[in-house]
Amino acid sequence: MNADKACLVIDMQQEDGFPLHGFDRVIHNNARLLDALRQAGIPILYTRHVNDADGADLPLGEPRDAEGRPQSYRAGTRQVEILEALAPRPGDAVIDKPRYSAFHRTDLDLRLRQRGIRTLVVTGVLTDACVLATVQDAFALGYRVELIADACTTTTEAAHQAALLILANWVYCLELFATEQYLRRLAGQPWRSVPCSEPDAFAHRPEQFVATISRLQDALGLPGREQE
Repeated sequence: MNADKACLVIDMQQEDGFPLHGFDRVIHNNARLLDALRQAGIPILYTRHVNDADGADLPLGEPRDAEGRPQSYRAGTRQVEILEALAPRPGDAVIDKPRYSAFHRTDLDLRLRQRGIRTLVVTGVLTDACVLATVQDAFALGYRVELIADACTTTTEAAHQAALLILANWVYCLELFATEQYLRRLAGQPWRSVPCSEPDAFAHRPEQFVATISRLQDALGLPGREQE
């Protein structure tokens, strides 16, 4: 079951330039998952978003300080380091990336293919930026993705949920899990998930947004408003 699988932990770093919704819970969920994945023999890869200290390689329009340096994830600062609670262990890989997607201008795809990895268990931040871009690129490159919904977050619950719905609607290699359900799966117990098997399965009008979030949470086995 796990021979062709790896876990990708996206940008769980010290960066504190913006608040993250429910971040303590997300850290806790990641810690539980990583313990169980290591026990199951699943390799762990971390990404770090790192911007050149002088800002020379920043994307067009990305915020800079008065000296032209990146306002966030600046190389050489504490902010780019992985959180101590989730620190890599010997044998784990750490991949630095200059853009949202973990596949853009990195050797991630090569590393995965060399190890025969075809399925990625994905956690991390930001759901609507680096997680979203990475999962979409994984889909384009032919990987299956098991995204742990409550082990990801972004600046607001609305943005987090909107990103999950976008992915659930259009990324056909995707299967969404809650942390508890994925732990049950690893333990060989009955579990539930939300596979993306048809286009626009969670289509909704603006006034239906909250109800559609509840439908997704129910399908994942999360109690109402679990991610607040």
